Amino acid sequence: MSRTKPTPSGTVSAATARADANRRRILDVAHTELTRDPDASMDQIARGAGVVRRTVYGHFPSRDALVTALLDEAVEAVMAAHSAAYAEAEEPTRAIAAAMLGVWRVTDRYRLLLSLAQRAVTMDGIRERLAPMNEAGVAMFQRALDEGRFTTQVPPRALVYVLESIVFGLMEAVNDGILDTEEAGRAAATTFLTAAGLPLPEATALVNEVASTQTG
Repeated sequence: MSRTKPTPSGTVSAATARADANRRRILDVAHTELTRDPDASMDQIARGAGVVRRTVYGHFPSRDALVTALLDEAVEAVMAAHSAAYAEAEEPTRAIAAAMLGVWRVTDRYRLLLSLAQRAVTMDGIRERLAPMNEAGVAMFQRALDEGRFTTQVPPRALVYVLESIVFGLMEAVNDGILDTEEAGRAAATTFLTAAGLPLPEATALVNEVASTQTG
């Protein structure tokens, strides 16, 4: 009776490493190509990554699957930036300003892919992925209300939707060339803080101070 010859573990590891490297390369090239041209085809991405089309489809069975993978990476980076800002700032409005500025720097790298992501995943899918971050936001917004820093009548959970609308709206403004990207990050934070009841001069000064600390 014949036996199947065991595959050396080194061969398996090398193949896995090669597959992982190909996947990483495809994602990096896809991000570049889709940012440059949202209509870039899978063939273009394969050529840019230096692999055959079949290899791309082996990792991502459809273009939507590829866009979704890019979105998942963006969400992971966004949540990391958000968590870091909340961990470093104790006062709620400062934490919120820091989180918005930090998150903007991440989302700005992916803003041209947002329309693709919304078609591939839908807004509900994006919101579902951001649920842990949004829950942390609700708690921080409640703190700001409890401490008298926010004076809005809008409940904390609804403020999450307000924040999303501001960020997505300003990202579209940047995409359309209406607003500079660095200006948009500060505008997003200032607009949200004032919408929540912080006086404009105070919100502007706070955002500028936090922004100078983050970039300094």
